Amino acid sequence: MGLVPSDLTSLEQRTSGFYEHRRSSVVLNLPGLEVFPGDLLVSDGAADYLCHPLLLLNSESKKPRWPFSKRGVGKDKHKHVSDLENCLSSVKITNFRGYEFYSFKDKTWNEVMETHQKLPTDQLDLRKQQEAVWELFTSECTYFLDHLLVLKMIFMNTLKYLQTREFLLDVDLWRLFSNLEELAQTSLGFVNSLFSLIKDYVDASETSPSMDFISVLTKYFQGNLCHSHQTYCLNYSAAVFYLDSLRQRDDFGIYLKWCEQNEQCRRLHLPELLVAPLHRLTRYPLLLKNIWKRSIDTAEKIMIYSIKEKVEKSIRDLEGKVKWLDNFQKFRHLQEIIVWPPLWDRDKRFFIPECLKHIFKEHMAENVLSPTNRHLLYEGKLTLAESTRFLDVYLFLFDDFLLVTKMKRNKKKVGGSDTGLMCPSLTPELQTVIKEGGSCTVLDQPIPLDRLVVKSIDPLHVSVFGLRNAFLIQHENRYRQCIAAFLLQAQTENIKKTWMVHITAAISCFTKNQETKKVSLFTLPAESSEI
Repeated sequence: MGLVPSDLTSLEQRTSGFYEHRRSSVVLNLPGLEVFPGDLLVSDGAADYLCHPLLLLNSESKKPRWPFSKRGVGKDKHKHVSDLENCLSSVKITNFRGYEFYSFKDKTWNEVMETHQKLPTDQLDLRKQQEAVWELFTSECTYFLDHLLVLKMIFMNTLKYLQTREFLLDVDLWRLFSNLEELAQTSLGFVNSLFSLIKDYVDASETSPSMDFISVLTKYFQGNLCHSHQTYCLNYSAAVFYLDSLRQRDDFGIYLKWCEQNEQCRRLHLPELLVAPLHRLTRYPLLLKNIWKRSIDTAEKIMIYSIKEKVEKSIRDLEGKVKWLDNFQKFRHLQEIIVWPPLWDRDKRFFIPECLKHIFKEHMAENVLSPTNRHLLYEGKLTLAESTRFLDVYLFLFDDFLLVTKMKRNKKKVGGSDTGLMCPSLTPELQTVIKEGGSCTVLDQPIPLDRLVVKSIDPLHVSVFGLRNAFLIQHENRYRQCIAAFLLQAQTENIKKTWMVHITAAISCFTKNQETKKVSLFTLPAESSEI
């Protein structure tokens, strides 16, 4: 509720007429008697309901503006933007050229060595190995200076500075940048260690031994280098999705544009910089393999190969973690969006008195849609043909059952929804449903794959009903009696074929798995309790 003052200023700004539409009240203006009931006590929540086209009897009533709220909001917004731009103009970015190794990142090994002694011909293999180590060093320099440091100094530190000035306070630094500071610190240590090693070797006399780079590689690749990249990569997809939601905001857009215009970004945008650690992690095995190929000492080759194998295993473990995390997040969102109606709402044939409803304890959706129990194989939007209408439905094909749901959209969009909390792997249809505050209501019980029959429908049989690209889903009980049927229509023939292929493959795979379990247990198959 909000109080709106009735002062002389507001009286002067009101126009004469029989009806006048205000932001939060309908004002009745009678000649000689001006009564403004909405000026006394106005509910903020009622404003949206009162602003209805049927109340706008006079077209001229659209022109007057609420003198306090809307004008004030515009001014406040303009002032906020102006203050943000002024704050950004005071930000000072440190030049990256202060690092000792900065001048070496674009040089070749030959250019470094030309002011020093040249290796004899009989040590050409050793020189090739040194070139491979130099490639690892220079590429790490570029990665640190042109990507990690840019992300940290220009984007993250600027955002921290703005938040100390009370701008963009609701932006979560971790969700956007994850463990960037740890990555930058680890990469800097790796670069400095390689640089010190190379510098000592180059500055030494001609009789100096070969570079002891194995100790440096072992320290970092078996230490925190891979682990810190794993942590970052696990958060990457969520960070990109979070960034997409933030870019819709004007204030964040101003900050992002200011950062990306910095010359040290080298015309790279934030999404291109955020993906750099993923690319770097996958390149490490290639760089190590190149060093291994150019090494001649057997002991060194064994050590380098062992390090390379551990890095590749780390990447494989990461892929498994990413898939598991993505699957877990997706199921968590499915649990929120899928609604399981009780038996009496799902099927009107069943009459359950109110006093007996407590007896029917439905399984919780968290148990049915548990990421540890099952996997989602395929999903998508189709059209269900009913007796009097066509219904938009959304199907979820799991590895053990098929779920048919009705898409229910919320006509009044829910404001302030945090799209950054959604799972990036959700389909655009489901993302739209979540943004609108909608849901997917289960139409019937899950159809176990061993009780499911899919049939293609000849267009000649259903064309009279206006159906195209149709196929039939039958739900049979354990006595092979059909207890439910869904006549579905796809948008195209290819989509129909894709659905049928996925369902058929899922049924086949499920049947094989069941037979394998039966053989392993040496028991007769148990009848399914699903009806």
